[in-house]
Amino acid sequence: MSVEIKEKPVASPCVSVCALDEEDICMGCYRSLREIGDWSELNNAAKREVIVLANQRCRARYGS
Repeated sequence: MSVEIKEKPVASPCVSVCALDEEDICMGCYRSLREIGDWSELNNAAKREVIVLANQRCRARYGS
């Protein structure tokens, strides 16, 4: 008998500060406009990749 473990969905990094900069990056969560639009269609692995990229953008802007 096989038991499938259901993974919980990755939570959105949205912080309800929805303002895009000149490069269409959200100033609240640091996702691109496309990443925000695609979020609900992404699997958990892809969502984690987006979060990593957003964190990198934040660090690039404000330092570590």
